[in-house]
Amino acid sequence: MAVIGDGDQTEGIDSMRDTTQKLSETAAAVDVDTILEKYDPEARYLKLTGHWVTLVKIIAVCFSLFQLYTAMFGLLEAQIQRPTHLMFALTLIYLLYPTRKPKRAGSGGLQIHPMDIILSLLSITVASYSILTYQNLMESAGLYSTTDCIMAVLGILLTLEATRRIVGLPIVIIASCFLLYAYLGSYFPGFLNHRGYEIKRIVTHMWFTTEGIMGIPLGVSATFIFLFILFGTFLTSTGIMTFFIDISNAIAGWAAGGPAKVAVLTSALEGTVSGSSVANTVGSGSFTIPLMKSLGYRPEFAGAVEAAASTGGQIMPPVMGAAAFLMAEFIGMPYVEIAKAAAIPALLYFTGIWTVVHFEAKKCGLKGLPRDRLPNLWKVLKKDIHLILPLVAIIYLLVKGFTPMRAALGGLGLSIVVGMLRKATRLNLAKLLDTLETGARSALGVALACATAGIIVGVVTLTGLGLKMGDGLLALSGGFLIPTLIFTMITSLILGMGAPTTANYIITSTCAAPAILALGVPVLAAHMFVFYFGIIADITPPVCLAAFAGAAIAKANPIKTGIEATKLAIAAFIIPYIFVLSPQLLLINTTPWEVIQIIITAVIGMVGIGAAVEGWYWTRMSWWERIIILAGGLLLAIPGTLTDLIGLGLIILITVTQYYRASTAKTVATISDRTS
Repeated sequence: MAVIGDGDQTEGIDSMRDTTQKLSETAAAVDVDTILEKYDPEARYLKLTGHWVTLVKIIAVCFSLFQLYTAMFGLLEAQIQRPTHLMFALTLIYLLYPTRKPKRAGSGGLQIHPMDIILSLLSITVASYSILTYQNLMESAGLYSTTDCIMAVLGILLTLEATRRIVGLPIVIIASCFLLYAYLGSYFPGFLNHRGYEIKRIVTHMWFTTEGIMGIPLGVSATFIFLFILFGTFLTSTGIMTFFIDISNAIAGWAAGGPAKVAVLTSALEGTVSGSSVANTVGSGSFTIPLMKSLGYRPEFAGAVEAAASTGGQIMPPVMGAAAFLMAEFIGMPYVEIAKAAAIPALLYFTGIWTVVHFEAKKCGLKGLPRDRLPNLWKVLKKDIHLILPLVAIIYLLVKGFTPMRAALGGLGLSIVVGMLRKATRLNLAKLLDTLETGARSALGVALACATAGIIVGVVTLTGLGLKMGDGLLALSGGFLIPTLIFTMITSLILGMGAPTTANYIITSTCAAPAILALGVPVLAAHMFVFYFGIIADITPPVCLAAFAGAAIAKANPIKTGIEATKLAIAAFIIPYIFVLSPQLLLINTTPWEVIQIIITAVIGMVGIGAAVEGWYWTRMSWWERIIILAGGLLLAIPGTLTDLIGLGLIILITVTQYYRASTAKTVATISDRTS
């Protein structure tokens, strides 16, 4: 492979620099760090100096090296791998995330509170106890000692407190309510009633078994998820995010409402690497939102575009959100099958947002950026196309049947090689250590969300709550599918107000998905349904963190921004119902020809739905035109020849009507101008 020289393609590099400078000047007033800290708990860490920086770096690098070593040379037993993973995460969280406002040290650095140091050491002690005594614990047959119980209680409390610091209080409240339910079950009415369990039974079940905190969610975090987060960190170090921004500007920056389309395309591309809604919104939104406003987009709409597009990153293959890896483990399906099934819905999601953005631009007469302010597509590709090789490698390895862990390792290794091709992204020892540290720190939130969600799973398995909730949901809906889906959707959206996507998916997949499955829905469709609604909770009012972050950048009303984001993401509220009723949308029992037909007709359908939402096609639409084109769009989105033909007929009818009205209006305007 030829090495790209620093002196080559000077003109293309200069163009990129000019574009980056202009974007940076536009975003200069945006305080990214402040916005992230306000809406993303993971960004509220201590800015340490001195020996504390060295200590944290050593622990974080060791965390990444431990994960890489076990991935390359074989995972340890679950009772060792998972507590070790959690031990690293707890230790770093207590050193980095204070429970109160930190004090300034005399040297000008930030001082860690002594209690946080004690909690960090206590985390090491408790996790080490589980690791060193796991053989005896397994052989005890449930006869745990007083010391075992004390360690279990400490482990649970440390996990909940660390989760509160890095994820937020709502999920801690939810997990605590589940623990109370396990203890006070005999006091609950109706189908929720159970005999209740002693505290000793509850805490040991949660800490020492692989059905509680050390259960499947933490196991997935300790294997697949960490490696994919680390892969994303290494890939980012190659400059791929800048490549995504440049190529998006080159493709769509000149079009009507260009910056908004750039936001959609950039977020879709970034979503292949990063799955954080808030971080994506703030990252690319600091450039795109001010540009959208400068071209005439309403502040609420500008913030909503970035929020809705960034949220879709979690459903974008090949590297989806963490919950997708949990889904693969829960339903026993290869991750590549999950990614394949998500491909068409993800395409439709971003098509829906792109369409609404386009019609908003046409309705408001918004233009794109001048060509001379944008990079040249071919120069961008010629200079940086090699950066996508690690993503291609991951797709290839997954399709070839490699495990997600091996695929992530392959992509990670290739990202290092790709980074070596250019001096600016070449990893020396210092950059390598920084990247390993960043990867470990990026995984902390997911690790604790999975650990705390394990408490919820543990209570469900201990009490049989999942089956009870499923039966209760079926009774409430009268055994009908659509009401069951609606109740499940509402549950997911409510949980999304406080729980991160991973925890949201775990709760709904264990408590609500059984009801959907009982009605004959394929397991993949049922789990994808709750997965989708757990994700779009990030942009659904009243608690819509991604929309709030976008509103902060746009200086807009947060609730109005959330409402706009919900309108933009209308596809995410429709598509899950469609693939439950017609699983062919998830490539279940389809032929290649059916796949082509589904993609073409569904994309046309999303255009119709977008036009109905925005009230504009060739020109402004009347109420009856919006109803007809919406019906046509929905019918086209539903797989099936009959529905496609009817839907296409309705779309053509409105297209002809709209084109005639627009042409007539243009002719009248031209005659009027000539007359005057």
